[in-house]
Amino acid sequence: MSSFFTRTKRFSLAPLLFLLALLTMNLHMADAQIGVCYGMMGNNLPPANEVIGLYRSNNIRRMRLYDPNQDALQALRDSGIELILGVPNSDLQSIATNNDNARQWVQRNVLNFWPSVRIKYIAVGNEVSPVGGSSWLAQYVLPAVQNIYQAIRAQGLHDQIKVSTSIDMTLIGNSFPPSQGSFRGDVRSYLDPIIGYLVYAGAPLLVNVYPYFSYSGNPRDISLPYALFTSPNVVVWDGQYGYQNLFDAMLDAVHAAIDNTRIGFVPVVVSESGWPSDGGFAATYDNARIYLDNLIRHVGKGTPRRPWATETYLFAMFDENQKSPEIEKHFGLFNPNKQKKYPFGFGGERNYRQVVVDDEFNGTVTLKSDM
Repeated sequence: MSSFFTRTKRFSLAPLLFLLALLTMNLHMADAQIGVCYGMMGNNLPPANEVIGLYRSNNIRRMRLYDPNQDALQALRDSGIELILGVPNSDLQSIATNNDNARQWVQRNVLNFWPSVRIKYIAVGNEVSPVGGSSWLAQYVLPAVQNIYQAIRAQGLHDQIKVSTSIDMTLIGNSFPPSQGSFRGDVRSYLDPIIGYLVYAGAPLLVNVYPYFSYSGNPRDISLPYALFTSPNVVVWDGQYGYQNLFDAMLDAVHAAIDNTRIGFVPVVVSESGWPSDGGFAATYDNARIYLDNLIRHVGKGTPRRPWATETYLFAMFDENQKSPEIEKHFGLFNPNKQKKYPFGFGGERNYRQVVVDDEFNGTVTLKSDM
């Protein structure tokens, strides 16, 4: 009798333990996709070595650095943190027009730290557009990308370190429905050659994706729950794809825009996404908390068009008091005193505990990103 009971108990527990193992693995996979952007436009921020310690103590395994700050790079040695290293817009012209400048930049900021600093991508320029205020820089982006790439390739590192650039959503001309996503006609001559290079180099396009700005610019047609991942049902059907949140719809519009150039397949890394806690319409603590928490939970699932994990970088590590306009000062996950602004964490352990509690009380495993 007792042996039969023991066997029955063991067999009945096996499926549950298997499901929990899968759940834990999936949560760690989602967690591994999250990075945080380390901006430094504040006069009250902690020193770089303390910031890297804050990343590590909070299980943040990826970082975006907007320029090759030497203190930050030194502090990143042997940290295990993967890095997007930025070439600032101010360096584009000199690197684009002089191969030696590119080689020197790579020597000073990459080779001097590799491999103890795990540089994964180099982002050559941020949000440069051929129209608008930064239009004069557009001519330098692709040549700078290519010169940095050649300097990396000369060292045999082009398979480990991918060279790209970061764009924003203003370059998308049509985003609805997502399957009809396309780039603006007046930026195609700028973007198409970049996409061609990315196909050749096997590098992703880095894209800054902010549902906050889409929602705040059009609250009549976009609901807040759709923007915050809290819609209970599909909001937009696009053929076979159903969209329950704005982030997926925006990201799939980018995927479709790339596909619709017919140049070739290019993966997308979300190089920034966030929600401000103050300073503008719908910029509240609760909205920011809900958006960020749900984004962290969601990215491991991918989008309807690309149903695999999406590497995503949250903007930003700190509130930065020297940014403008006012709303730009309130995107931080941490206060300058290193205290968390929000209660959630970045590790699979936090998500695991939450799921178990939800399962115990609700009888089903339900994450906020599913609601």
